[in-house]
Amino acid sequence: MRVFLLVLTLAAGIAAQTAAPTLPTDNKIPRNSKVFIAPMDGFENYLAAAFRKKEVPLVIVTEPEYADFAISGTHEKKSAGWAKTIFTGDTRSSASASFQVVNIKTKVVVYADSTDRKSANRGERSTAEKLAKYLKRKIEDDEKQP
Repeated sequence: MRVFLLVLTLAAGIAAQTAAPTLPTDNKIPRNSKVFIAPMDGFENYLAAAFRKKEVPLVIVTEPEYADFAISGTHEKKSAGWAKTIFTGDTRSSASASFQVVNIKTKVVVYADSTDRKSANRGERSTAEKLAKYLKRKIEDDEKQP
């Protein structure tokens, strides 16, 4: 009987140790949070301008130590090739970008998004504005949740 209880106790302890870890549930971005935009080969300027244009409720700071969240990412712009220009008459370039928002204290990625614009009149500007629009929507949706 004692052996059975010992085995049962050990099994419960092992099960508790191997249980899936609980994930942080706080993945919200509060309104007026301070955010640092990391350098992205000039795309950070387009992103900051898009935040202002789309009225994203964040405060942009220039030093990461003053920020609650950090934004990092990549972007790429390709000019229209000769085949696209000749066969379709489309001279617009394509642009793609992706970014992630990380809570600096918890190191949790609270938001990530990407966009790919095949024929963008304003290239980097339109990709930044699209990312800003969806980030604003995420912040507004977070406010609605309890």
